[in-house]
Amino acid sequence: MPVASRLAGLRNPLLGRRSFLRLGAALSGGVALGPFGPRPGCAETPISSPPADAPWSQSIGPGVVDRPYGRPADTEAGIIRRNVPWLTAGTESSISFSPLQDLHGIITPNGLFFERYHAGRPDVDPEKHKLMIHGLVERPLILTMKDIIRFPAVSRIHFIECPANGGMEWRAAQLNSLQFNHGMISCAEWTGVRLSTLLEEVGLKKDARWAMVEGADGAHMNRSLPLDKCLDDCLVVYAQNGEALRPEQGYPLRLVVPGWEGNVSIKWLRRIKLGDRPWYSREETSKYTDLMPDGTSRGFTWLIEAKSVITFPCPEKPLSGPGLYEIRGLAWSGNGKVTQVDVSANGGVNWQRARLHDPVLPKALTRFTLPWRWDGQPALLESRVVDETGYVQPTITQLRTQRGLNSVYHNNSIQTWQVKPDGSVFDVQLS
Repeated sequence: MPVASRLAGLRNPLLGRRSFLRLGAALSGGVALGPFGPRPGCAETPISSPPADAPWSQSIGPGVVDRPYGRPADTEAGIIRRNVPWLTAGTESSISFSPLQDLHGIITPNGLFFERYHAGRPDVDPEKHKLMIHGLVERPLILTMKDIIRFPAVSRIHFIECPANGGMEWRAAQLNSLQFNHGMISCAEWTGVRLSTLLEEVGLKKDARWAMVEGADGAHMNRSLPLDKCLDDCLVVYAQNGEALRPEQGYPLRLVVPGWEGNVSIKWLRRIKLGDRPWYSREETSKYTDLMPDGTSRGFTWLIEAKSVITFPCPEKPLSGPGLYEIRGLAWSGNGKVTQVDVSANGGVNWQRARLHDPVLPKALTRFTLPWRWDGQPALLESRVVDETGYVQPTITQLRTQRGLNSVYHNNSIQTWQVKPDGSVFDVQLS
């Protein structure tokens, strides 16, 4: 079924774990996690001779000049970023979602990395772009791109996630789609200069405690960052996955703040001002705060807490019939490394440990898999991650108990996929 038709008017009801378990056969007998249970026979085709050459094996194809810059195969043309029209206020405030269901490994291709704009995408001339560092510093500087590239370079793999990723799910299951529910996260290898290196170059005054970072877009998007984080692991980057940043990712220069909400990783970085207190900008007062049940708001909630999601099966990738499958997914944490992922096929009643695939890196996506033999009975698939601090991914009920229903940001709750007997997969929430 096309994604668009699934999305139209869809709003799945809240399902109780016990009521679901009463549907059809008991899940404990119907679904086996791991390589267990009877193995159905495989249909085999006798081989009497090699297969005939296909048309593409009978002629000479185009040469290297046909594609001076590589692009995906034509048959992969449908694997693209997508947007939800009613979520986009206009060009100035727009979002696109990465197709997690079609990606492999932990690195997001540059052309599929999710987008988020606050004033559209500026067209920046790298020859004229400059970075100013001033405020409570000993030696204020204005740096050109050539100046920045001269500094010692580092490369690190980190995810960037919008804090509104999954935000539509706070009240109920909304969009029956992995891409639209979780696609505002992507992961890349970033190359640039440590922010601490640049701050050492300008010299910090003793009363400097905060940095205001600002972009060159039409909104002059800016955020306040504590100096400790700036000196820890922040990067000023000019390259992504081995090539120059793309315009939608901040070309020619952006900030990467590992493990923290994506809006602080300012794109088209043009200014860093050091001060003794936060600036309380629009994006940290009226926006990017968490409205609590008592009417107060949490501010400066930068951290992306541990989260995971099953990427196969999912609404875009249903099952084709009973048999052996590999459950696949991604896990991540702004606290550091993922240490454990458990998978359940019965809505959290029973869990089994998944395999984590190397590399397992701090503040980066981590792949997990688990063999699963499905016999065609209903199932409720979930994943639950634990990070190196011991933090355990919560359920949506646990989050609502703490924070109510009015939040938009930082929904890191366990995702439940309902698998129906025909193999279709739906976004549901369990009470």
